[in-house]
Amino acid sequence: MTKDMFLIYGGGELILEGYNYASFQSNDDDAKSQSGFVSKLNGGMLAWKSSKQDTSADSTTEAEYIAASEAAKEVVWMKNYIQELGVVPSIAAHSYLL
Repeated sequence: MTKDMFLIYGGGELILEGYNYASFQSNDDDAKSQSGFVSKLNGGMLAWKSSKQDTSADSTTEAEYIAASEAAKEVVWMKNYIQELGVVPSIAAHSYLL
């Protein structure tokens, strides 16, 4: 059962990484772009999401900025949450655009 499973992230400093992507106007019906992100903690998958963007981007660059913003919010929230748990002295956070 899932409730009996757990994740192991190693004993060193925690490193939180966020990767994101965007596909410009991937939906022909409404010209909306697709965004996605993956959050990793010490190389292990922590969270992921893929969804249609709420607004219509006018360029690939704008779609990428929207995706990067959403991924950055997730990484910052996750970093703050882990720090509030008080189980680690420090955590480094990085965000990457794919």
